[in-house]
Amino acid sequence: MGGTTMGGRVTRFLSSRRRVKTLEFSYVVEQPQHETSCVVGDVEFEFLDDANIYSACSSDDSNEIELDQHHDDDQDNDDDTCNLEDNRTFWDNQHQILQANVCRTSSLESRIRHATKEALQEIQSEESVCGCGREMAAATSCRSCLMREVSRRLQKAGFDSAICKTKWRSSPDIPSGEHKFLDVIDTTSSKKGEVIRVMIELNFRAEFEMARGSEDYNRLVRRLPEVFVGKVERLTNLIKILCMAAKRCMKEKKMHMGPWRKHRYMQAKWLGPCERNTSTTPLLSSSSSMGYSQQSHRIIPKPKPRASMLTVDLLDKLSTMHCTAVEVL
Repeated sequence: MGGTTMGGRVTRFLSSRRRVKTLEFSYVVEQPQHETSCVVGDVEFEFLDDANIYSACSSDDSNEIELDQHHDDDQDNDDDTCNLEDNRTFWDNQHQILQANVCRTSSLESRIRHATKEALQEIQSEESVCGCGREMAAATSCRSCLMREVSRRLQKAGFDSAICKTKWRSSPDIPSGEHKFLDVIDTTSSKKGEVIRVMIELNFRAEFEMARGSEDYNRLVRRLPEVFVGKVERLTNLIKILCMAAKRCMKEKKMHMGPWRKHRYMQAKWLGPCERNTSTTPLLSSSSSMGYSQQSHRIIPKPKPRASMLTVDLLDKLSTMHCTAVEVL
């Protein structure tokens, strides 16, 4: 869709349950990929450089990464005494698999990633004011307004972008919750009837950070981009890798793993059924020609007078009542 409409549509998006196949890389990555960053407000948004992505990765799609598809958060191995060599092998493998997934990209993902990067830079340069009524100095301080503005600019660039909201109930394994993120639906594939969904998470790395994470785990998380733009299967693999790493980290430190770190919880965040809302509202620009301040744009409705039914009834009858004065001795 080329333009932005004030009245968008809300649809339900059901995730597919098919098994996702990805790529296997036999090489060992010696150095992390270079990242380019753009600063929006007080938040640093980092993107993987597409040029480095293409140079580091092969285009062969025939192999498969051996992820533990039957992995369960509640299935703990009996061999709790893992030696240092086993741990080192595990973390080295996780780094290789993570790098193989992060550096993969397609022309569609690259175009959406570039448009998202430009949108964030434009929002920062225009000094947009938060339009949700909260006391925010800038739109980048408010996640909801930032997502809405990025989605609006992606729509303007010709992408079918929307704000997605997942919501799930509590279970014996995980607590209830909800999460919002962006996505782009593309139906221009050469394959008839194929629908490609590209996920956009503006705060991806922070979703996996742990205050008490081990050095190996934190080093793995630091290789994630701050802003994730990628297909569903790529996100599925990254969630799997990070959740397995979080479980191993907690096991090494002999700490309990919170339910919000479990694989099922992370899957519910991005991969569960969601509502897609294409409605966007432009943010208020502090540099507009009208020169209004943030307070000038906020409309405070006049409070309505409140009265009970008894008060209204008495006011109607007092004008017609004739009472005789009585002197009290």
